[in-house]
Amino acid sequence: MMKYFKYILPLLLIAISIKPARGQNADSVLTLKQCLDIAIKNNLLVKQSEIQVETSRISYQQARENLLPNLNGDITHSLSDGRSLNPFTNGYLNQQITSGNYSLSSSVVLSNGLTLQNSIRQTSLAYQAGKMDFQQAKDNLTLNLITAYLQVLSNEDQLTQANTQAGVSKNQLARLQILDKDGAVTPSQLYDLKGQYATDQLSVVNAKNAVDISKLTLLQLMNVPYNKNVQLQRQASDQLPSVYVNTADDIYQKALSDLAYVKAATLRRESAEKGVQVAKGALLPTLSLSGSLGTNYSSAATRSSFVDSSVVPTNTFINTPGGGRQSVYTVQQNYNTANINWADQFKNNYGTSISLGLSIPILNYFQNKNKVALAKLNLRNAQYIEQNTRIQLRQNVDQAYANMTAAFERYQLLTDQVGAFGESFRIAEVRFNSGVLTSVDFLVVKGNLDRAKVNLISARYDYLIRSKILDYYQGRLAL
Repeated sequence: MMKYFKYILPLLLIAISIKPARGQNADSVLTLKQCLDIAIKNNLLVKQSEIQVETSRISYQQARENLLPNLNGDITHSLSDGRSLNPFTNGYLNQQITSGNYSLSSSVVLSNGLTLQNSIRQTSLAYQAGKMDFQQAKDNLTLNLITAYLQVLSNEDQLTQANTQAGVSKNQLARLQILDKDGAVTPSQLYDLKGQYATDQLSVVNAKNAVDISKLTLLQLMNVPYNKNVQLQRQASDQLPSVYVNTADDIYQKALSDLAYVKAATLRRESAEKGVQVAKGALLPTLSLSGSLGTNYSSAATRSSFVDSSVVPTNTFINTPGGGRQSVYTVQQNYNTANINWADQFKNNYGTSISLGLSIPILNYFQNKNKVALAKLNLRNAQYIEQNTRIQLRQNVDQAYANMTAAFERYQLLTDQVGAFGESFRIAEVRFNSGVLTSVDFLVVKGNLDRAKVNLISARYDYLIRSKILDYYQGRLAL
């Protein structure tokens, strides 16, 4: 046993060293791009959209392959007994017959009102629309993930601010507790600070809960197990808000040409237009070329071979000149009959055919006419969807731009407010420490500054999120 100890000890050391590495990986700092890559890989809606794209691609591929000729092979073996048709002689026999038929047939459509060509174009447009839907699914996930990511950072900043507020209250409370021992402060001032410190601690608890909830939302979008210790890179939050340079009209025009779901609506309308042409093509004649090659076999097929000849009397007599009768003889040829084997029949019974057919639709329960009517209704519906998509886009862009503008104005006003309340708090803290200002007045000034800082954090991230939404409409979501 001791000889294996030198191998066991190194393995234990390796196992111990691996365990912390796993914990470090679980708590590693994630960038926004890493979060997005994980989300796209795990999101089931994106995967479903990808399957729909592949389905559209296969339909498009099949539409192109419909131009190719078909080729079919047919093998039939049968056993018949009693009176049946001899496939070798096309006569009737009263015996058991084994027969077989072998054929190859092919046909190709030469012309059918361009139905096949229009179908290729229709499915091609539908395939391109499916790819736009796939891109849209990823764009939607990207926008939601960026919003959730920034919300985590916003809540973390608010948690930091809550801890700062609680720290200020704690320091003031500690100072008053020292002064209270010497009887230098009134009890009301001490209890006011104790109440404020409890309020600030409650704000810390609420801020921690908000951080956990926002992390849960982010990880759910990524479709990974919840880990409250996950850390996010803060580079995205370090951007200082600035005036958005594009106008609402610029954003709308850019979205019309670049946004995936707008392109998808246009492609589906174009696909529906081709669908009408496909339906109309069924009203026209179809010209097709077909040919076949076949052979057969029958157990009743026989072959005769000459053996010899002999003279045999018949039942016919003729009168002789002497008044007698003489029998009439005939020459009989003798043959041997033998069945023809399968190989010879397969080789010798070949037959070919070629045909040119024209099918003219005259009356088919008005199916073709109704298909055209349904295709036209589908086209009108696609046109309405495209128009509504553009209208909704215009409304969404205008609303998003108004929200962004308001968020930026709030951020600017709150920046000035924090500066003003910060200076007011600095003066109030000096006066309170000197015993000139009451605790009530001090807490009012502190509360004003605390609320202003929290509101500024919220406004800053709100503006960043609103800006990302406008970036999304222009198809340039930056990570």
